[in-house]
Amino acid sequence: MRTMRTFLLLSAAFCVCTFAQDSRQAAASLTIQGDIPLTVVLKPDDLTQMTRETESVADQDGSKVSYEGVPLREVLKKAGVPLGKDLRGKALASYVVAKAHDGYEVVFSLGELDAAFGNEMVLVADKRDGKPLFGYQGPLRLVCPNDKAGARSVRMLETIEVVKLLK
Repeated sequence: MRTMRTFLLLSAAFCVCTFAQDSRQAAASLTIQGDIPLTVVLKPDDLTQMTRETESVADQDGSKVSYEGVPLREVLKKAGVPLGKDLRGKALASYVVAKAHDGYEVVFSLGELDAAFGNEMVLVADKRDGKPLFGYQGPLRLVCPNDKAGARSVRMLETIEVVKLLK
């Protein structure tokens, strides 16, 4: 009887851990939507196949941490967002909303992210100091190394929405 109870408890614990791990993997996708030709969902494997960069930023305690990921502009290109020579006229009146799992949202102008205009480096990071992001950090987050305050470094990133002000 005791062996059976132990078995059932261990089985239940395994199921809970597996469910939590599966939920985390499902949340690791990034949806790019809005005023673009079609919605794109990038999975972790998609991000590992894209151009990757590393940026170092100061942590809250002043120490340096290193984040690795894909430049946000590369993610936007994958979704067909006009950048480079296509970022002209009405397209310049567009912005990007980054949304977190907990409802937190921040805004970037499309021009500030483009290499030919603002050239701001913003990473969609999936690693910190060479390891996958943990708990409240991830599984994906934005890293804005040139921002003086860290408010736009969105943790638990889930959605990127492109909004055109002029259509």
